[in-house]
Amino acid sequence: MSRFSKRVGASLVILVAGGIAVAVALDPGDSPHASVPATQPVAARGQGETAPAVASLGELQLSSAELNGVLGSLAPPVREQLRANRGALESWIRTRLAEKALLQQADAQGWQERPEIQQMTRAATEQILLRTYLQSISQVPAEYPDEQALQQAYDAAKGQLQSPALYRVSQIFIALEPGANEESVRKKATELARRAQAPNADFAALAREFSDDQATAQRGGDSGLQPLQQYVPQMRQVLARQRVGSVSDALRSEAGFHVLKLTDMQPARPASLDEVRGQLREALRNQRQEQVARAYLEGLVSKATLSIDGAQLNEALESVR
Repeated sequence: MSRFSKRVGASLVILVAGGIAVAVALDPGDSPHASVPATQPVAARGQGETAPAVASLGELQLSSAELNGVLGSLAPPVREQLRANRGALESWIRTRLAEKALLQQADAQGWQERPEIQQMTRAATEQILLRTYLQSISQVPAEYPDEQALQQAYDAAKGQLQSPALYRVSQIFIALEPGANEESVRKKATELARRAQAPNADFAALAREFSDDQATAQRGGDSGLQPLQQYVPQMRQVLARQRVGSVSDALRSEAGFHVLKLTDMQPARPASLDEVRGQLREALRNQRQEQVARAYLEGLVSKATLSIDGAQLNEALESVR
């Protein structure tokens, strides 16, 4: 597959891990957690007034401003999924507070003053400066690409541009709260699965009455048409072999137990240009920006001005054996 095709393919994927959706806009080395010092003050809300804390761990706090910043950085469908999954959201909050506690311990020990840490910090800062400055001087015109370039790119890559199979799922979700008796929660979910699998069972009514996922419970458990990758791994394994109209046994995820009814499935098909127009445009703009940046760097280091001392280079290489 070409580099262009890989980029386009990656732009069509959404990953969900452990009940928490992660947008693929993150670079491979980025962390989905906000990198904020543990000592960051709670954002000011008014004169002499501070924003309320969403959660706290001793003296450490997670402010509503920090949480809103994380939620605001996610794609709308992913953000709504996270809002609806209280167990996954609370898991992220616990992880973030644990990170703050760890940062506080490192700060108390003067960890940032260690020579190797300072060296890594300088290297990371240098890479950030290089990347952002190079991006600023290699901007692509707003009108690029035009319709002809988009059509040509689509024609060249349409063999790899697929609209994935879509699954319409209704669920009854029973949350497993921290400290809860897992066996009793499992029994409740198993009993609900048994009732939902009975002939002429009203799955929607059971979901409205018993599901802890309030967003879907109001719709009788319906979560709409979504690609398989949008679901957590435990759900994917069941849905991939489930028949339309059937109801699953209770299955366990990190957040709790799910009873799934597959109500519709649309097979994969070639994607139209209109469906992938936005992703194609972004891929072409990124490709062009890389070309401009590479040309700029090559212009800074031309063969006419570059001088390499071979003897000194060999000596340097020998010194690090």
